[in-house]
Amino acid sequence: MTNRPPLGVYVHWPYCARICPYCDFNVFRDRGRRDEQLALVKAIEADLTAQAALSGPRSLVSIFFGGGTPSLMDPEWAGRLIALAAKLWTPTEDLEVSLEANPTDAEADRFAAFADAGVRRLSLGLQSLNDDALGFLGRNHDAAAGRRAARAARAAFPRLSLDLIYARPGQSVDAWRDELQAALDLGAEHLSPYQLTIEDGTPFDRAVRRGRIAPPGEDAATDLFETTQGTLEAAGFDAYEVSNHARGEDARSRHNLVYWRGWDYVGAGPGAHGRLAIDGARQATIAAMKPADYIARVAQHGVGFATRETLNPVEAAEERLLLGLRIDDGVGFEEVSALGLRPSSQQVRELVDLGLLAADPLRLRATRQGRLLLDRVTAALITGA
Repeated sequence: MTNRPPLGVYVHWPYCARICPYCDFNVFRDRGRRDEQLALVKAIEADLTAQAALSGPRSLVSIFFGGGTPSLMDPEWAGRLIALAAKLWTPTEDLEVSLEANPTDAEADRFAAFADAGVRRLSLGLQSLNDDALGFLGRNHDAAAGRRAARAARAAFPRLSLDLIYARPGQSVDAWRDELQAALDLGAEHLSPYQLTIEDGTPFDRAVRRGRIAPPGEDAATDLFETTQGTLEAAGFDAYEVSNHARGEDARSRHNLVYWRGWDYVGAGPGAHGRLAIDGARQATIAAMKPADYIARVAQHGVGFATRETLNPVEAAEERLLLGLRIDDGVGFEEVSALGLRPSSQQVRELVDLGLLAADPLRLRATRQGRLLLDRVTAALITGA
């Protein structure tokens, strides 16, 4: 085993029972594509094997099944992929195996089977505990089903994370505080509250442009963000990343920390992204988007990625900065040396004076206020503006 940092494995399962109006992920309607899905599992297995040869011997810190809705896949297939990854790389003692799920009763009935297959952490997409909000978000479950699924997940898995969406049109601070408290009462050790983002090309994007919905303004969104931080801090949760809160360091998502710390990760499955250090250079991979194209590409080339680009030192440093500033640890100045940033740099000193960066001679770390304005902070650091 080398002294290189451990890596993570991301498996993208692109199928969904319903596609939500805010989603811009690479997803496809499920519609019982059993033959295609079985072929996809075999292609992912071949892709992982080929990428293990590229990565070389490494320790494996996490496996994450995302999507899409990976809880719709056969638990036996998940078990096959977990076992293969653990064979291709050397698992750490605290290997984290996560799976995303929606809180429908049908999916909750499969939780025990996924636990038997090796999943140890469930990321449950509650999104809301308000029935009207769930209808607006296009979800195929109600709040009662969400609570049932959370209880079932706590019984089946050692670790549970809950996803929530806030900054919805018309949402008040008091209503959001009550909803957060209701989520806390479900007993998860990790919460991921995301501000609703209107992504280009989604049904929500078209609705905003037509004036049918109006997201909260900047001041209202700031109030909701501050409510999130205050409510979760009071409950003993650390805001270790902009949109991720954990009750103690052990509850933090190891897989997401792989991204934010700039470690390598293998991406397998349609549309999956990956980052691998090969021959001293950081390479970005993106898999073919459509399941059929991905399957065909693996059959023809051995790997599923359609593009493989070597990042130059400046590109790699910009990516490291963008991701590293999202977490409370920040990013070391030596890791972004290609950008010419130092504690004495003008843009760094100005951001420190504005209270957006911490006065740290070793690392770039965003303050709480800086996290709220993170796009502006990173733009100022990269462009010097």
